[in-house]
Amino acid sequence: MQGKVFGFELDTKGLVSSDKSISFDVAEWDECQKCPEFEHCYKLCMAKLALETAISKG
Repeated sequence: MQGKVFGFELDTKGLVSSDKSISFDVAEWDECQKCPEFEHCYKLCMAKLALETAISKG
């Protein structure tokens, strides 16, 4: 899975994930930070992540 800045890869063998790796593009992150909507977008993404984490633990 690759997004604008972050990406990840899950290497699965059978039913169990055995290897996980993340990647990021610093140039794209720098570009994102220049956007006037960056602060809003960042806060929204962090809130979504927090909610998804809370739901998956429950």
